[in-house]
Amino acid sequence: MSEREREIVRDFHRLYYDGPEGAGRVHHRTTWMGVPCLKTPLDLWIYQEILFETRPSLVVETGSHRGGSALFLAHVLDAIGAGDLVSIDVLADPGRPTHPRIRWVAGSSSDPRVVDPIFAGRDPAEPRLVILDSDHSTGHVLAERALLAPRVPRGGYLIVEDTNVNGHPVLPEHGPGPWEAVEEFLEKNPEWERDRSREKFLLTYNPGGYLRRRS
Repeated sequence: MSEREREIVRDFHRLYYDGPEGAGRVHHRTTWMGVPCLKTPLDLWIYQEILFETRPSLVVETGSHRGGSALFLAHVLDAIGAGDLVSIDVLADPGRPTHPRIRWVAGSSSDPRVVDPIFAGRDPAEPRLVILDSDHSTGHVLAERALLAPRVPRGGYLIVEDTNVNGHPVLPEHGPGPWEAVEEFLEKNPEWERDRSREKFLLTYNPGGYLRRRS
C-alpha cells in the first residue's frame, strides 16, 4: 500500500469513527437485529470468517455492553451448527437478549474467580476464540490477557479490540491502551503473531489486534 493510500485509510477511519459533522459516531448508531452493537460491519465480517474457519467450541467475549455483538456471534454459531458463547461484563443487564448459545457472566474479566469457572471441566484442547473488548486501559488488557490467552489452543485467535485508540489513528488523548498492551504482549510471547490478513477491508477498529497463536 502506498503512503497516499495509507493516508486515505487513516482519514476515512477518523471520519467513520467520529461520524460526519453533527451525526455522531456511526458505531453508536449500529445495531444487530435491533440490539446496539458497537462494532464496524467490516470487523464483524472478519469475525464470521474466523468462526467458520476455526469452528470454536467456545467463544469468550469480554465487555458485553447491550449484547449486540454476542447475539451476532451466536447467530453465526447457529449457522455453523456448533459452539457456545460466554460474555463477561462488570455490569449485569437483564435487558440483554436471550439465546441458547449465550451465557452472561457478571464480573471482571481480569478476576480469576470470574474467569476460571468458565473453563472448568472443559477440554483444554478444544478450539476457542477470545475477544477482548472491556476496559481499554493497557493494564487491564494485559491482566485479562494473562488469564485468557493461555486458554487459546495453538492455531486459535485472540482478538484485541479498539487498538485504534490513543492515536492509532483515533482518540489521541486516550492514553496507553490496547495497542500498547499488544506491543508488550507480543514482545514477551513469541508463540503469538499478528494476522494482518484479517485487516484486508482496510478499515478496522482492531489494527494489529488480530492475534493468532502459532501452530
